[in-house]
Amino acid sequence: MSTALRTPRQIVLHHIIVPMLFVWLVLSGLPMAQAAYPDRPITLIVPFAPGGSSDNVARSIAGLLGDKLKQAIVIENIGGAGGVLGTQKAVRAAPDGYTMLIGSGSEILINKVINPNLSYDANRDLAPVLFIATGPMVLVGKPGLSAPHMKELLELAKAKPGALSYASAGNGTPMHVAGELLKMRANIFMTHIPYRGAAPALMDVMSGQIDLCVSTLSAAAPHIRSGKVQAYGVTSAKVSELAPDLPAIGMMPGLEGFDLGVWFGLFMPAKTPAEVLQKVQEAANQVLSDPGVRKKLADQGLSAIGTSAESLKKFMASEVDKYQSVVKAAKIKPE
Repeated sequence: MSTALRTPRQIVLHHIIVPMLFVWLVLSGLPMAQAAYPDRPITLIVPFAPGGSSDNVARSIAGLLGDKLKQAIVIENIGGAGGVLGTQKAVRAAPDGYTMLIGSGSEILINKVINPNLSYDANRDLAPVLFIATGPMVLVGKPGLSAPHMKELLELAKAKPGALSYASAGNGTPMHVAGELLKMRANIFMTHIPYRGAAPALMDVMSGQIDLCVSTLSAAAPHIRSGKVQAYGVTSAKVSELAPDLPAIGMMPGLEGFDLGVWFGLFMPAKTPAEVLQKVQEAANQVLSDPGVRKKLADQGLSAIGTSAESLKKFMASEVDKYQSVVKAAKIKPE
């Protein structure tokens, strides 16, 4: 019916009912046009202070990842409680695709093994997106330590139980767990001295206050090259392409298969839509195939991985088994 043939009452009803119908469609949840993801900047949480390994990994990938997703990636450093505070914020964020997390062994798995009462469970509360990178740690000693090689070091530790001390980047870190695993596998006893980060631990090794240190490869490499510390080996089952001149602890007689490194993954809150996870995973895989990014990671003692979320889940399952056995045997407790 044309407007000219409508009565005044019909025209009034038309102008009332049509807007009401539109509102009803919106409120009823019927499909409406939505902006394509992402349509605003994305926050990438780093659960440690700037300058550490997690922060360096985040900054190695953030720029190019933002280019691939066509939105800015804003890094937010939230340090404290061994990575727990930042991880908690990621877990509690809205699962809308606008919060990501750089996760590593400590805050994703080890803290929960040490403290079952932790407020989150990463396997339940976070969705793995991508396995970013992994790399070995390295065992170094103070200058002039009477044992020049790993064989002599183990003999010294067995001859003098408790006389040697080793530093780590903190209680419950992968460096601590690796040191305790070495003690178990080699049947030796060394005194653990936890620090707040690899840098101060290495400083005290270089000054001779501490005998040994399990460190990230990137933190220790400059001091190994300068001769300020002596390197005994990387904490892997075979020689690492990242440090081909260093022996692998896992190739020593009696320590075959010793393998415990550092790793980093990209996570988002659980219940993030599958299509969003897929889009981010595809973009991040492209980033990790970039030669410039791979070199940045290699300079940090890390090999770029870039595999699926499922591969990261399987890797985490194997790692948590190692962590649980060491934490239980060594009786590692929360700070």
